[in-house]
Amino acid sequence: MCGIAGILCPSIDLRDKKPLIESISRTLRQRGPDSKGEFVTRSAALIHRRLAVVDVEKGAQPMRFGKYIIAYNGELYNTDEIRNELKKSGYSFDTHCDTEVVLKAYHKWKEKSTEKLNGIFAYAVYDEEEKSLFIARDRIGVKPLYYSKVGELFAFASRIASLLCIDAIKPIVDENGLNEIFMLGPAKTIGSGIFRDIKELPPASYMTYKDGEINIKSYWKLEAAEQNESSDDAIEHTHYLVKDSIERQLVSDVPLATFLSGGLDSSIISKVASDYYKKQGRTLNTYSVDYVDNNKYFKKSLFQPNQDADYIDMISDYIGTEHHNIVLDNSDVADALKDAAIARGTPAFADVDSSLLLFCREVKKDFTVCLSGECADEIFGGYPWYHRKEILFEECFPWSRSTGVRHSLLKDGFLKSGDEYAKNAYLQTVKATDTLDTDSPLEKRMREMFMLNLSYFMQTLLARKDVMSMEASLEVRVPFCDYRLVEYAYNMPWSIKALDGREKGILRKAFENELPYEIAWRKKSPYPKTHNPIYFGKVCDLAKKAIADKSTPLYEIIDKTAINNLIENPDSMTEPWYGQLMKTPQVLAYIYQIYEWIKNYNVEFEI
Repeated sequence: MCGIAGILCPSIDLRDKKPLIESISRTLRQRGPDSKGEFVTRSAALIHRRLAVVDVEKGAQPMRFGKYIIAYNGELYNTDEIRNELKKSGYSFDTHCDTEVVLKAYHKWKEKSTEKLNGIFAYAVYDEEEKSLFIARDRIGVKPLYYSKVGELFAFASRIASLLCIDAIKPIVDENGLNEIFMLGPAKTIGSGIFRDIKELPPASYMTYKDGEINIKSYWKLEAAEQNESSDDAIEHTHYLVKDSIERQLVSDVPLATFLSGGLDSSIISKVASDYYKKQGRTLNTYSVDYVDNNKYFKKSLFQPNQDADYIDMISDYIGTEHHNIVLDNSDVADALKDAAIARGTPAFADVDSSLLLFCREVKKDFTVCLSGECADEIFGGYPWYHRKEILFEECFPWSRSTGVRHSLLKDGFLKSGDEYAKNAYLQTVKATDTLDTDSPLEKRMREMFMLNLSYFMQTLLARKDVMSMEASLEVRVPFCDYRLVEYAYNMPWSIKALDGREKGILRKAFENELPYEIAWRKKSPYPKTHNPIYFGKVCDLAKKAIADKSTPLYEIIDKTAINNLIENPDSMTEPWYGQLMKTPQVLAYIYQIYEWIKNYNVEFEI
């Protein structure tokens, strides 16, 4: 994986902007610590930082073929198929990296080449003769890509921080951005860059830019279709797609491991990977995360019915991996909240982010690539809100059913349009959901829930995984995001998806004979967070610091009495801020992260 950026501007000579180009490159260093490269002409620059994973010696970028120059961030999982197709058309190859395949695929098929790619990617191709740019992003949105157009200047980058190196791009957040932060956050609407001058290229989209004109088109979307398989056929089909996706993502020229929580999704990935490695006479390494003394303070809940530790050793022993349990210090998790927010470039996901950042830093000491189980819950109906009839048909985001707790922490009258903004974001997603006339009310609603989760909850987790792992210079792949699997799951009848009345029932059935019964049928448990009061004490202090500082615009909008009441009465927050992972400690951490984000990026509010 890598970091990419670029600038096009006819009115300045970019050959004279070496300090700016170097500054942008430095912001991408963690994403690509192994090497760097630039392509610079008078009016165009492409910047690349490389984390070498495949063809370490020959895959340097930016890479040229004819009049085209590419800066590529990603990993293809059907490289061989595309390469062989291109060879039949007369193309030859100097490397075995996927960058060259993407570049030559674009040379042959232009924008249609995106439809052939199965992988996670964001890349830019500059046409030196036409002085035009083509940029594209993977179907699911695993790899980030932001852009900005201010006057004659156009810029793009993997990180928001890279764009803010450019003086013309101002760190201003208008009312829309504030609504994103306080009414939807840590989620955000697809396409939003939070900052007024910055946008996100949506997943499954490509952009062409020439002579100041931006054109964005979608090359893939989920379409409703009849699926009439028997349950037995669906079990077999699911097993094939999941296993094939995992095995495709095990290709690497550098050390690879898997994350293993003891839950169903990571156990399936680790089992398939372990079997794959055993055939090569190798042993898979697996990693899990926990917190100092967490077992002393764990409290059973609807969302987290048991601890991972009870299951990790069982599955590791069963599949024969060399397991490593990373135990994080609670104070360190709080201290890393600042780093996580700065890395994101937007307000972050509290300790859900900071703990992952610390965890990835530990894994990176021995490995460069990992596989992780994100997104199975979104596509196979793993969350409680898919199954709780009392909330299933509510017209709201099921993980954030009310904006009441959000408004309660803001001064009266601030963001008066907040409820309408959140409601409109929900309605736009539901409206865009493709359905069949033959869908029952339940099937129609499950398609809508699928799209809500895919567009918001899943995007939040994918952004978290990409930014925190890449900040540690660790590539993390997510097999359940294979678009073939997503398409298949979208059209699977709910009675089969929830086989035996269980969340992810079809997935459990597909792999129940390859896992211990206790693992295959274990109740869904989310990413582990700390329950230690040491962490809560630290975030209370950090939140107090944030609301007491008169030098930031946060001081003028936060209800300090409400924050202090929350600190003194943590159990008073009865409605969720954001699903299963954000309770009082995480909300206080979120406020602190907003504060550090404002300070680091000199953010101004425009309302």
